[in-house]
Amino acid sequence: HLWKLKSSGRLSTVPIYLDSPMAISATDLLHVHRDHHRLSPEVCDMVCGVATYTRDVEGSREITASAYPKVVVSASGMATGGRVLHHLKYYIGDARNTILLAGFQAEGTRGDRLVKGEKEIRIHGQMWPVRAQIEKLDNMSAHADYSEILTWLENFNARPRRVFVTHGEAAAAAAMGAHISARFGWDTHVPAHGETVEL
Repeated sequence: HLWKLKSSGRLSTVPIYLDSPMAISATDLLHVHRDHHRLSPEVCDMVCGVATYTRDVEGSREITASAYPKVVVSASGMATGGRVLHHLKYYIGDARNTILLAGFQAEGTRGDRLVKGEKEIRIHGQMWPVRAQIEKLDNMSAHADYSEILTWLENFNARPRRVFVTHGEAAAAAAMGAHISARFGWDTHVPAHGETVEL
């Protein structure tokens, strides 16, 4: 999306920084596994080249030290830890800035509280006023939705002995288990936190 905005001239002069070791590693994998995604080699190179990769903490500090407008892409997506917290401390108190949260925000996380409109947020033991505009993109989830998971399960050659649904909020996991049971008649279980199951 950022590459398209840059290419169209809407972000032509604004630098973009990818400041997340995990995201940089994932981006590097696009180059390694060119046969396993839909981007052509040329487009892959352009998309991955749209940002400056920040590979160390000093480089991360230099981003916030610059007063010029910029786009900073930094994990974690729910603002629970990592370099993003340092960026939040620097940018969240200025109404000229936008904090854009991409995807699902689990209940009670810092990202969830920002989306719900908290006016002050605790980061590294200190309270920070929230004056930046907070936005959330609901269409950027990296996870398959329930219909995509069901489609994937349809391709199994053998019926599993048991299916464990271990991801998501409790209600969503229970709903997913019910969908699997209803569609395939499979033995489906949503384990409780800390539950042990002998296989």
